[in-house]
Amino acid sequence: MGKFRVRKGSLRGEITVPPSKSQTLRAILFGAMGHGKSFVRGALESGDVRAMIAACGLFGAKIENEREGISIEGVQGQIGERSGVIDAGNSGIVLRFCTAIGSLGSGRIVVTGDESIRSQRPMGDLIAGLRQLGVSVVSEKGFAPVHIQGPIRGKRAVVVGEDSQPVSALLIASAFAENPIEICVENAGEKPWVGLTLDWFDRLRIPYRREGFARYLMQGKLRVEGFDYTVPGDLSTAAFPIAAALITGSEVVIKNVDLKDAQGDKELIRVFQRMGAIIEVGDQILHVRRSGMLKGVKADINDFVDGLTILAVVACFAEGETHIYNGAVARQKECNRIACISQELKKMGADVEETTDGLKIRRSDLKGAHVDSHHDHRMALSLVVAGLGAEGETIVSPVACIAKTFPTFLRDFNKLGAQIEEIA
Repeated sequence: MGKFRVRKGSLRGEITVPPSKSQTLRAILFGAMGHGKSFVRGALESGDVRAMIAACGLFGAKIENEREGISIEGVQGQIGERSGVIDAGNSGIVLRFCTAIGSLGSGRIVVTGDESIRSQRPMGDLIAGLRQLGVSVVSEKGFAPVHIQGPIRGKRAVVVGEDSQPVSALLIASAFAENPIEICVENAGEKPWVGLTLDWFDRLRIPYRREGFARYLMQGKLRVEGFDYTVPGDLSTAAFPIAAALITGSEVVIKNVDLKDAQGDKELIRVFQRMGAIIEVGDQILHVRRSGMLKGVKADINDFVDGLTILAVVACFAEGETHIYNGAVARQKECNRIACISQELKKMGADVEETTDGLKIRRSDLKGAHVDSHHDHRMALSLVVAGLGAEGETIVSPVACIAKTFPTFLRDFNKLGAQIEEIA
């Protein structure tokens, strides 16, 4: 897919949210480190998932795609002397989590990825934590490729936690280490994403103690028994059909939405409701009703920072000013999302101001334009949604990145009546 041509229109009908990327990746990794056989049902099909499967294969797990899901024969918490290269592709989770897991063994492992991974995803915090645990780590300028050789021998590490992934990575690796480990976190951020990892610990009965999000005591020498798990819908991805309905004055039913799941991005739904959105919550269903004029709000985005780009789009259609703040970590995602969404929405006529840690957006009459996704799936999806509410024609490119979390996006949105056309 090269480009999408998007025209203004209304939506109506039902849409099913794809499976959660974050939950799929965690399920595969824990299954790979487990004892016996695990089975993951309803997994997301994406490049990130394929990268995690390949990485876990390097660790020694036997993984097969079967008709009803993914079958995993685990390595019983031991990766031994295995060496090789892990290609994380475009996945920050694979990059950080598999670097930490690779540190459990004594083999030489290199973790790398695409251009975004090698230039946009800093590894300094995780590298510092691993070195405190006795791991040999070599990296140029704190980015991938990262050369690691364990095993983990240290007993305590202090890590900066503004980005949740290094914290989760160290916690998971510490659970399988040969000795108890204390992890202390400074400036803990993105707490719901660490909470998602802790939810897996609770599900699998992994012992740990913690003091808030600042200090963790991991017992080590973990034995995880095989499990059977069904991946829930992705609450981060659910934001896009919700937002599309809101800005086009449409009524849409969104299925496969479990607000009891630990995913933090469900908080974005509450922000939409504060803006005046009428969203009814049912059993695995959201019903977005036609709402009146939305109003601007102040939103601390840190707990659901992946929602920054789509909230910025919705803010363009809300009276007054929306102030999105405490989202500086969004500058270190697939692209600098604060700078990039500001840049692209301005092309469409948005009144948007970039701040150090977020954005200020005032109601704007958006007009179609040629906009750049910066190869970021959330940017691409947000800009397509913006095009659905803008006057005239919007061209979004490139759009292949959308498959990272929403592989059926074009088909599903056009079934709702969206006017989105794939062009060369």
